Amino acid sequence: MTAMDAENKLDCLIVGGGPAGLTAALYLARFRRRFALVDGNAPRAAWIPVSHNIPFFADGISGSEILARQREHAGRLGIGIRAGSVTRLEKTPEAFIATVQDDAGGTSRIRARRVLLATGAVDIEPDLPDLPDAVQRGLVRYCPICDGYEARDHRIAVIGHGDRGLGEAVFIARTYSDDVTLLTLGQRLALDEGQREKAAQHGIRVVESPVAALDIRDGRIAAMQTGDGTEHRFDILYSALGLRYRTDLAASLGAEQDPSGALLVDEHNQTTVRGLYAAGAIVRGLDQIVVAMGHAAVAATHIHNRCELPTEDEPDGSNGP
Repeated sequence: MTAMDAENKLDCLIVGGGPAGLTAALYLARFRRRFALVDGNAPRAAWIPVSHNIPFFADGISGSEILARQREHAGRLGIGIRAGSVTRLEKTPEAFIATVQDDAGGTSRIRARRVLLATGAVDIEPDLPDLPDAVQRGLVRYCPICDGYEARDHRIAVIGHGDRGLGEAVFIARTYSDDVTLLTLGQRLALDEGQREKAAQHGIRVVESPVAALDIRDGRIAAMQTGDGTEHRFDILYSALGLRYRTDLAASLGAEQDPSGALLVDEHNQTTVRGLYAAGAIVRGLDQIVVAMGHAAVAATHIHNRCELPTEDEPDGSNGP
């Protein structure tokens, strides 16, 4: 159930070893399928300092602990995780062919009848003075759905602009706090009358001035000073700048995406390319670990149920679900 010789055709190739990819591997292993899991070791889940909305972990659990537990579970089933990156994905009438580059720079090829992409996404980092990778370093939060409850009734700032930034500020204001500031980092926020009314209704302050300096205390950004010398203090800072989806492999095969770049899938988490599945952050919808795991379970089960059946590209292929 690990990587097979290039001359053999696997039932499935899983690309990505985050919560979605590891869940898919668990299901396929228990279905006794032949598959490979290739992981580039850059899971976004590892950035999570602690989450309290994962069922069964009322005291909270970190993203790194979730991944460690999943890998340990995979190991019990003999699932091998192949370190490397899939740099190219092709589709022939007989199979998908993936080119894999390992950490030493060597390349190999894997042939599989179906592919599940669980490649995830990367948060767009805010442009803060002398502070690169603020989200990855945990100084800026990125998911009020995950941990907004722990931030309730605090002073909260949201970095963002356009509909996304205002939308997240409104979500926080109507759900968790009546002290919310929207920071655009120097970008002008063009709001129509309805949007301005919505911001006013929820008491959201909008600060469009660029940030000149930061006050970092106790592992968090406690205040920002704008160019005019005004200081804005808060307890929690969220970024709502969006995601960069790792969908290059799917796009190279013509898989359809929504305007933001997320992949469109059917009820089986199959993309518009027959035999190509997707799970987790790259799929349009709610970006949550439990949802990603659900995607993987649905996709892996459909892959198992279809494994003996040809795709429509194969001889006597079927266009059925």
